[in-house]
Amino acid sequence: MQGIIHLENICKSYFMGKEPLPVLKGINLDIYKNEFVALMGPSGSGKSTLMNILGCLDSPTSGRYILNGKDVSRMIDNDLAEVRNKEIGFVFQQFNLLPRLTALENVALPLIYSGVNKKDRADRAMAVLQKVKLEDRSHHKPNELSGGQCQRVAIARALINNPAIILADEPTGNLDSKTSYEIMDILGKIHDDGNTVILVTHEEDISHFAHRIIRLKDGLVETDLVNANPSVIAQHA
Repeated sequence: MQGIIHLENICKSYFMGKEPLPVLKGINLDIYKNEFVALMGPSGSGKSTLMNILGCLDSPTSGRYILNGKDVSRMIDNDLAEVRNKEIGFVFQQFNLLPRLTALENVALPLIYSGVNKKDRADRAMAVLQKVKLEDRSHHKPNELSGGQCQRVAIARALINNPAIILADEPTGNLDSKTSYEIMDILGKIHDDGNTVILVTHEEDISHFAHRIIRLKDGLVETDLVNANPSVIAQHA
């Protein structure tokens, strides 16, 4: 059965002058609807490149990427941008919030590009802020929020378009352990609500929140294992 994400022999090379530098060397992978997957690997393993391809931020040199039934491997930039806006919610390590906007305005920002009117934008943004338990800070700007609160705003922004997939790139990288577990608990609840969650991390304890752990090495999938007890660390936290 083909997954919501289906990769066939995905290769990606960059060029140093005229010499190709292969980074991904033939990735075959299916990720299914409502999975919670951790993507791991050391520096240079290709996980960041794979994340960029999964998120339609980059295209493979060769191979096929089928996302929700659409071949996005050879799409032009404008079409990829539309796919990103509709299908994928991004959460980044650095939060990527606009400093002059309130939490509510940051969350609502993607809806401007979808042509949603101002009142509906505010209503929908408040609804997702409630999901991450931050409605009481909705009119605060990023410099008035803690790191954990900023990440919750970023998660709410990722949810605003009801994407099929949440792609979280090192979402706990700038946070202390307690706050990291709180963020992972929120991502767990998002998964429980029916979203597919892909977590890119180098932290072993964080990876164990996921139900499946995929490890890359030298541009290939080294291991792809089911996590038999994903709730252990969450309970401990």
